[in-house]
Amino acid sequence: MAVHAEDKYYIPHGTRWPIIGCIALFVMLGGFSAWLNEADVGMWLAILGTILLVYMMVRWFGQVIGESEGGLYNLQVDRSFRMGMGWFIFSEVMFFAVFFGALFYARQLALPWLGGLGSDVWTNLLLWPSFENEWPSNGPARVGGEFEYMAAWGIPALNTAILLTSGVTLTIAHHALKAGQRGRLSMFLMITYLLGFIFIGFQAYEYLHAFNELNLTLGSGIYGTTFFMLTGFHGLHVTIGAIMLLVIWLRCLRGHFTPNRHFAFEAVAWYWHFVDVVWLGLFIFVYWL
Repeated sequence: MAVHAEDKYYIPHGTRWPIIGCIALFVMLGGFSAWLNEADVGMWLAILGTILLVYMMVRWFGQVIGESEGGLYNLQVDRSFRMGMGWFIFSEVMFFAVFFGALFYARQLALPWLGGLGSDVWTNLLLWPSFENEWPSNGPARVGGEFEYMAAWGIPALNTAILLTSGVTLTIAHHALKAGQRGRLSMFLMITYLLGFIFIGFQAYEYLHAFNELNLTLGSGIYGTTFFMLTGFHGLHVTIGAIMLLVIWLRCLRGHFTPNRHFAFEAVAWYWHFVDVVWLGLFIFVYWL
C-alpha cells in the first residue's frame, strides 16, 4: 500500500543553515556595535555578516519552498510552522515592548525625577538644578545639542495612511487566494509590497530631513536615541516584510499555494499586520504625543 505524506509523521532532516545563521548574526551585530564605536573594522564586519545572513536566508527558504512544493510536508508540519511563526511574532512583540518601555521610562519616570517633580525636588537641586522636565529632551546639561523634533502631521501621517492601506490590500489578496481568484490575488499583493517600499522611501527621506535640517541624530539625547531606535528597527521590519511579500507574489505568479494550503502567505500576512500595529503605536507615542 502506498504511503502518502498525510499518513506519516515528518521529521526534519539535518541542516547546516541554523549554525550559519547564528554566525552571520554574531558577525553582523558585532560589526554594527564596533561601527557605532568608530572601530575601522566595524563597517566591513557588518557588511560581511549581512551578506552571509542574506545568503543563508535565500538558500534555506529556497530549500523549504522546494520541499513544500514537492509534497513533503503534511498537516502536522503545517501546525508546527504555525506555532513557530506565532512564537516568532511573540518574540517580536517583546522586542518592541523593550523599546516602548524605554520610552515610557524616560518620559514618565526619569525626566520627572531629574526635573524635581513633586517629592524629587532634592534630586533636581543636587544633580541638575537647571534641568527642566520637558519633552522632547536632549538630556541633562543639553548633552544632545540643539535640535528640532519630528512633527507628526507630515510624512509620518502619510506613512500611517500607506501602511493602513497596505493592510487592507493584503486582506483583499488573502480573500482572493481563498476564493481561487488568482488575478485579483496577484494585483492586490503587488499593490501591498509596492506600498511597503514606498513607505521605506518616505522614511529614508524623513531621516535625511532629520539629519540635515533638524540636527536630529541618534546622539540627540534620549529623544534622538528612542526615536531612531524605534523607527529604525520598525523600518527594518517593513523592509523585510516588503521583501517577503515580493517573494510570495513571485510564488503566486508561479502557481504556488491553493485555497486550502497557503501557510507561507498567511505567515507573511501575520507579520505584515504586526508591523502595521507597531507603527500605530509609534505614530501615537513617538510622533504625536
